[in-house]
Amino acid sequence: MAKITFIEHSGAEHTVEVEPGMTVMESAIKNDVPGIEAECGGACACATCHVYVEDAWRAATGAPEEMEEDMLDFAFEVRESSRLSCQIKVTDALDGLVVRVPEKQF
Repeated sequence: MAKITFIEHSGAEHTVEVEPGMTVMESAIKNDVPGIEAECGGACACATCHVYVEDAWRAATGAPEEMEEDMLDFAFEVRESSRLSCQIKVTDALDGLVVRVPEKQF
């Protein structure tokens, strides 16, 4: 199991345990993390699971692929660290991952 910490815009933290193979978005939905809407259910067809990956974890989570980059164009306040959480697969190497939830998703 990997632990992921979601930090809300307000600063509230939610640390959840995640089985490898799930996505960061699935773990947020399963654990009722506020601010992750995931309206498309993880199909990379919206930007409502947008997160900011902490700098220390950016290499481990990888760069967005072209389809994800296209969807990020619809996200609010995109930054260099922006990712769609539905596109980040959890592995044991991501144990301790920290992501921040934007103030709003759309």
